[in-house]
This record gives sequence, structure tokens and C-alpha cells, in this order.
Amino acid sequence: MSYLTYESFFTSSIPLSYLFTTPTGDAMKTGLTTTLAVLLLTASSGLGAEDAPNPLYPQYPSETPTKFTPVTDAWEYDLRDVMIPMRDGVKLHTIMLVPKGATHVGMLLTRTPYEAKTLTSHTHSGHLGPMLQGYDNATDVILEDGYIRVMQDVRGKYDSEGDYVMNRPVHGPQNPTPVDDATDTYDTIDWLVKNVPESNGKVGTLGISYDGFEPLMALVKPHPALKVSVPMNPMVDGWMGDDWFHFGAFRQQNASYIYEQVASRDNTIKWWSNYHDEYDLFLQAGSAGELGRSHGMQQIGFWNKIVAHPAYDDFWSEQAVDKLLATQPLKVPVMLVHSLWDAEDSYGAIAVYKAIKPKDVNGNMVKLVLGPWYHGQAIDEGSSLGNLRFGSDTSRWFREHVLRPFLAQYLKDGAPAADVAAVTAFETGTNEWRRFDRWPVSCESGCTHATKALYLQPGNKLGFEAPAGGEAFTEYVSDPARPVPFRARPIQQIGYAPGQTWQQWLTDDQREAAGRTDVITFTSAVLTKPLLINGQPVVHLVASTSGSDSDWVVKLIDVYPDEVYAQPEMGGYQLAVGMDILRGRYREGFVAPKPIKANKPLAYEFKLPPNNHVFLPGHRLMVQVQSSWFPLYDRNPQTFVPNIFLARPEDYRKATQRVYHSAKEASYIALPVMEN
Repeated sequence: MSYLTYESFFTSSIPLSYLFTTPTGDAMKTGLTTTLAVLLLTASSGLGAEDAPNPLYPQYPSETPTKFTPVTDAWEYDLRDVMIPMRDGVKLHTIMLVPKGATHVGMLLTRTPYEAKTLTSHTHSGHLGPMLQGYDNATDVILEDGYIRVMQDVRGKYDSEGDYVMNRPVHGPQNPTPVDDATDTYDTIDWLVKNVPESNGKVGTLGISYDGFEPLMALVKPHPALKVSVPMNPMVDGWMGDDWFHFGAFRQQNASYIYEQVASRDNTIKWWSNYHDEYDLFLQAGSAGELGRSHGMQQIGFWNKIVAHPAYDDFWSEQAVDKLLATQPLKVPVMLVHSLWDAEDSYGAIAVYKAIKPKDVNGNMVKLVLGPWYHGQAIDEGSSLGNLRFGSDTSRWFREHVLRPFLAQYLKDGAPAADVAAVTAFETGTNEWRRFDRWPVSCESGCTHATKALYLQPGNKLGFEAPAGGEAFTEYVSDPARPVPFRARPIQQIGYAPGQTWQQWLTDDQREAAGRTDVITFTSAVLTKPLLINGQPVVHLVASTSGSDSDWVVKLIDVYPDEVYAQPEMGGYQLAVGMDILRGRYREGFVAPKPIKANKPLAYEFKLPPNNHVFLPGHRLMVQVQSSWFPLYDRNPQTFVPNIFLARPEDYRKATQRVYHSAKEASYIALPVMEN
């Protein structure tokens, strides 16, 4: 016995009357009638064959409701999931957690490309605290002060509509559209104050990293209801010293972030690697451009922009947020939070502070916090970082004594003025919080603040006396085939998942590098009294290369005593308190790269990240110099090429590097020293 298929039923030439007159009995006729009804219904509904129920099998009723409504009577908050319209009609996905019984309370907004749903549901609980535990949530402050928590997916990410652009520039030469992150924030705040009846009409914005970029954009023509802004470790200038470059050297390990962040709306396309050690992955790939090509990154718009703009041209300078805010009036109180060991955005907070502090005519609108933290640790546990121990939970102290009263002053009705210093800075070494009236510090009576030159000296010595004789230089060979690892191998991918240690690498023991022949070290005598530096050290390096391009990495290091009784693992530890990289082709300016004249001593100058550190008695100072920092930064081929992203294998060549320390050609670091 044969059966008609779905397709043959509609394509056969058998008369329908035949189906009901064949001697197969009433059961057959009944089954065919049912089959015909199902097939005709399927055809009329537009369903394909693959969607239709099989007429030869019974259908069991689904136990899943068409729509399930959770019972939330026992929850201590209302969760509202809404789409907020922007001025161009695009709707942005927004989640609000409103404490039950709240009346006339402030709202704390974070706009994020990292999924609002995830950041407001770290677990499944009717309690608000567990829901907020995690990234970007100063949970204790939010809970204790009863704020309405608002999270929003930025345009083009996750459940928000529209197109995604990395750090979307404001309307202007880089963005011809009428919308940007500033207008989206304005429109969001406008909707919130009109549609959240439990609020008092006051909104603050807070965020870390990319989410810290958003509170800065909110300051561009801000909404009147925006009362306070707290950018933490913000992305500000991606070329000068934040996520994408440092003084021209490309941070190629961030390729995985770009890949996952831009390749898909919901970050479901994941970076892949055939290597356990990222050192091997990047070395095998060759240039950063070739690495991108091998991963298909030419399909990603932002990657193509990076490759096309390796120098500090208008593409970068017109997007720099510090430059943008320097042109804006200061209308909203701002607290900038900087981490002293920030491995991602060590440039931005200080750059914005310098740009907007001059506008603070009354001295109470701009606050700066410097904590002993990794990127974003201000809202995490803060009693330690890597091998460092601070003696207390510095992050909780900040949230309780600085962040909480600052937010309350502007978001809570009737709250008193916060007793928060203009600058609150943790002093590493002594492990004490300090209050200052500005940054860099202006001394009160009884102290002096001066710049002292810390000289590289012959014989690998280091001191405050200018060299007067001895060998004129120390040299080493830099081989692109054996670049200096930026930390001990195997090197992990950048990330914050359990087991990853990316966030602490800036505090790694630098003895790993000091033992290499392509890293030179200069060490001071043992200190007999404390040495406090407060500000940004400036590198003044006189160096030459046998090539036509070169990178220069300089590290300022605190060398611990050979034995530390209270913490034995710190014996002889080499703790970097400030280090950075300069791509030599930008020695004369960042806009136009130029070849370096071979074997000629030339001056290189660049700033290290901010410090507020005491070198204690019994410690020594050290400076390390090298020409690669791999694979965090791409290798310089040491042969000048127009675009290092496009360097060929034959462009990578060994070079003899010389660092000068003579009376005529002295290398030094200008230290911002405070003395009593």
C-alpha cells in the first residue's frame, strides 16, 4: 500500500472524487478528509511543508503557554523592560529596576554595549542586590540609597535598534547624522523623567570603560535633569593612550575585542585561536594587518578604519573626548575615577580632568579620584591587586566615603553637601588615602613640589646626579623574531573570566624582563629616606637605532628589599609604578610619521601614567628600557614602512639599539617629587 506525499498530493492528476470512492473503507475516507483539511489549511496559511504537522501522527497539546507572566509579588523591585524612542525614530532597549515602594528617588543611568539584560540580571532573584552584583554596578551604593537603576543597550547593540558605530562620534565631520551618544542620552533622560513616576526628576550617569565614555558624552549639551556624571576609567582618546594605540604603537591584543564587539550585534561571533599562548598566535601571524586578514576582519568597519589611520590624523583627534569637552561649558558636576594600574584606559580620566578643570571656577564641580586599582576595580573588592596588599578594602572605602555622598548630594532630595576633596588619591607604598586641592598637587606650607631628573648612568646605575664620565651608551640587539614578552608566558587572551589574570599584569614582577639581553636595566642605590612622586613622570630618552624605525618602552620600577619579612614573596620584587611605549616614527610629531636616521642619537620624550607613590627606605629605583612589548603591542619592523599594519615579513629586521648616558647626551626621567 502506498501513501501520497504532501508534494504529490498537490501535483498529481488524480481526481479528488477518486480519493473518496476507492474501496478502502470509511476509515480511509475519514483519514483522507482530515489530511485534505490539514493540507488545505496549511496552504492557505502560507506555512511551508516543513512547518505543517504530520497528518499521520496525533498532535499532543503544548504545555508551554503562549505568554507566561511571572508572579513577582515577593520581589523587592519592579523590573520594567521598555523600548525608548530617540529623535530619529530608533528605539533603544532599556531595563529599569525600581525598588518597590520607591517615591521621589533619583535615577542612576548606565548606557552600555555589553547587554543591559545581562548587567541587570547577574542571577535570578527577587532581591535587588544579587541582580546588580557585577560589572558597572556600585551595588552597595545603589541599594543603600535606594536609587532606580537604569541600564540601556546603546544604539545597534543587543536589543536596541539602529546601527552600531564604535564610540560613535558626535554630530560633525566624523558623523553626518543628527544622532550620537550625546543625543541618545539626552532623549533617554527626557523619556525617563516623564515616564517614571517614582523618580524625583534627577538623573545621574555612571559607567566604566566604554560605559565610562557614555557619561562623558552626556556632558555634551546635557539634559537639564542630568545632575551628576561619574565616568570611571573612561575611553577618551584611543590613539594617544587608551584602547587602540599608545603613542602610535598598536595594542594588537585588542583585536579579539574588536572582533567580538563589532562582528555581530549580540557578540555571538567569538574570536578563535589555534594556540594556547597568544605570543605564538601573534608571532605566527606576522603583522597586525595580516592577523586581521587571517580572521576575516576586513569585513569589520572599525577594523578597516584603524588600519587606514595608523597616525594621529583628524580621524582620531576630532574624536578625542577631552578635546571635545574642552569646547563645552561645564554644566554638570563630574567625578573622574582613575586606576593607577589600569591596563586598558590609563590616559583618559587624567586627560579629561586637565581639559575641564580650568572651567571649574568655584572649585566644586570637578572631582578626581586615583585609586590603587585595575581597570574597573573601584566597584570590585579592593584590598589587593596581584601580589600587592593595601591593608584595607580601598574600593569599598571609596564607594562609602567618596562616591556615595557625592551622588547623594545631587540625586537625593535634601542631602547635605558632600565632604569630598577636589582630589582624592591613594598613596601607594604607604597605603594611605590623601586629600588634595588639585592635580598635580600644589604643596601646602612646609613642603616643596619640584621636578627632579633621575639619570641613567654608566655601569647600569641610576641616580639624581648627571653623568660626568664613563661609557657614553649601553646597547642591545632588538630582534623582531624574538620580541620581549610583556609578561611571563604563556600569555592569556585579554579578559576577566575566572582564571584569567589580565587585570593584574601591570603589577607583575618585572624580573622576567630584566633577565633578558634585549632589556637594559639601571638601578639606584638603596634609599635611606622616603621618595614621594606625585604626578606624571616624563621620559627624556636619548637613543639611536641601526634601523630606520624603532619602539621605545620605558619602565619606572620600585625594587623591594631582598627579603620582606611580612610578605616573603615580595623579596626582591620589581614593581612597575609607571611604564609606557613610544613608536619612534612619531618622535617629531604624531600626525606625520618620519623615518629615523640610522645610528644617530636622537631625543625621545613621552609621559608615563600618573603616580602617587612612595619609594620607601630600603627600596631601590630601577628603569628598564626595551624595544618590544609583545604581543600586547604589535612589533615594529625596525625598517620604516608607510603603514606597519601592512608590513611584509622581509621588513622585520634586527637592529642595534643604544641608550645614551653621557654628560653631553643624557637620558633621564623627570620625576614629580614632593619633599617635606
